[in-house]
Amino acid sequence: MSYLCLRNIITNIKRKIIMDKQKSIEALQFFATGLTEGALVHKLQGQIFKAQGFGKLGQKYVDHFNEEMAWVEKFVERILDLGGEIKFDGAKSRELISNPIDYIKADLEIQKAGVDLLYKCCETLINDPTTYEIMVGYLKDEEEDLYWSQGALEMIECIGQQNWLFTQV
Repeated sequence: MSYLCLRNIITNIKRKIIMDKQKSIEALQFFATGLTEGALVHKLQGQIFKAQGFGKLGQKYVDHFNEEMAWVEKFVERILDLGGEIKFDGAKSRELISNPIDYIKADLEIQKAGVDLLYKCCETLINDPTTYEIMVGYLKDEEEDLYWSQGALEMIECIGQQNWLFTQV
């Protein structure tokens, strides 16, 4: 193999690594920004539910905020490891929902879309094993949240809204 041919192969490999690295940074930044926003909403919703007397449900969402911010921290650390810059794109305005059951239904729709997006994202990160592993871990966590919401709504259907709300006091 000639020197020129070998040099072209190495250049192409370097180019691919840089492109994969940038793809990883962009994905991590996208989820860090979105998750920061979602986590804050969970915290506020938790405080609303606690103020309404649903302490158990409120604490679930406050704890969820802390869990999600831990994921944001992992995303930020990985962006920095890859040599990327951290950006904060700001949060979009989101309506807070005072009815706990209506909130779970709305959150479930967001979770479904998020899990679908995460599956697609993970497929694109296969060439960056570290970022892929982080995102698969986050996907598993989001699936657990989705299953909790689905289970809560199924329980509400079985025992009724008032009985379920009583379990959240």
